[in-house]
Amino acid sequence: MRILLVEDDRMIAEGVRKALRGDGFAVDWVQDGESALNAVAGQPYDLVLLDLGLPKRDGLDVLRTLRARGNPLPVLIVTARDAVADRVKGLDAGADDYLVKPFDLDELGARMRALIRRQSGRSESTIRHGNLTLDPASHQVTLDGAPVALSAREFALLAALLARPGAVLSKSQLEEKMYGWGEEIGSNTVEVYIHALRKKLGAELIRNVRGLGYMIAKET
Repeated sequence: MRILLVEDDRMIAEGVRKALRGDGFAVDWVQDGESALNAVAGQPYDLVLLDLGLPKRDGLDVLRTLRARGNPLPVLIVTARDAVADRVKGLDAGADDYLVKPFDLDELGARMRALIRRQSGRSESTIRHGNLTLDPASHQVTLDGAPVALSAREFALLAALLARPGAVLSKSQLEEKMYGWGEEIGSNTVEVYIHALRKKLGAELIRNVRGLGYMIAKET
């Protein structure tokens, strides 16, 4: 999953980015409202973490602009503004959730997963596909009930494919789900992780659609 973090406090941003990357998220970070709108216009994201007190354009202005453009991207406001009136303004402006600083990183992760799950139309937190299960909260993958150890990148790639069974995802689309700005991507990175997943989960799970990309077939 790819996240846009909009936060002008460097210390907070670095802490959140490090934690989310450890959970397998690809995280892009911008420090002002104008950069946030430019980022969303040029990159597909699964969720935006949005501070309100931003340079150039306030967070509420960013949010209202996104919604005025018809962008349904899930937005979680993360701010120090804790008054009820501020929460009401944020939610009425189009935010999907509102979290007050300081916050617990585990709670942030849970709220993010809930919003992404809701956006995908799933009610269950665990993704199931045949004898395979993936739990985004615990980062656990099981095959026939037995746990399978995956790296953060392997987990991110598998989650991206399982989120859209039957859809072919190109190499660049998969890279977008696995890497944020400034992270080095090898020319055969996706192929390496696909190979590792096939070894751990079975050669038939992930199909190669020649010239297009990779997919996990829908269950029949």
